[in-house]
Amino acid sequence: MVERIRTGIPGMDEILNGGIPKRNVVLLAGGPGTGKSIFGQQYLWNGLQMGEPGVFVALEEHPVQVRINMAQFGWDVRKYEKEGLFAMVDAFTGGIGEAAKRERYVVRDPTDIGLLIDTLRDAIRDTGAQRAVIDSVSTLYLTKPAVARSVVMQLKRVLSGMGATSILVSQVSVTERGFGGPGVEHAADGIIRLDLDEINGELKRSLIVWKMRGTSHSMKRHPFDITSKGIVVYPDKVLKLQA
Repeated sequence: MVERIRTGIPGMDEILNGGIPKRNVVLLAGGPGTGKSIFGQQYLWNGLQMGEPGVFVALEEHPVQVRINMAQFGWDVRKYEKEGLFAMVDAFTGGIGEAAKRERYVVRDPTDIGLLIDTLRDAIRDTGAQRAVIDSVSTLYLTKPAVARSVVMQLKRVLSGMGATSILVSQVSVTERGFGGPGVEHAADGIIRLDLDEINGELKRSLIVWKMRGTSHSMKRHPFDITSKGIVVYPDKVLKLQA
């Protein structure tokens, strides 16, 4: 039997036949505004509700802002941080600013992959994290696409090796149909693609599971909504994109 980690996102686990296989590293790819950060944060929050500690690596946004964004959905992680069940890794500020001084896990030089990995390892060890989200992994190799695969493989070794089931947020441009660069998609165990498409003059959200090692999954494109409580996926509906 495959041990699975339930995302807890309504409708998502049905598409994945019960959840993400344990220790998988999943690339969550999509353009701006598709809901990637929300998906990752909801995945971590649901884990905390199931007694599974988590780590969030903030590369794109100030950790304080990430906490505010999560609280808007009713996901207040501060209590779990105090209890040592959740950790925010600040790979955004470089330790600059008053708020950054209060962060426990700070990557002084966010461009230094070795430093990032060491800090991530500490955070996973201290919390006993079973889930991790890196938002976004693209930041680590945007200027150096040649190292993309190596960066993902280094992260994968640490995350899987320490028993975490992880989501790496990957940014793609609106028109790009890929997943965030050659090599990256091959290094990942799974790929979930989020899209925002104009259909009949209206923007529609949808997702498709492109691959997932260790499990069968839906091969269809499913619509989803972002509600005041987070993402809701509709496993029994299919969205057809216009050619």
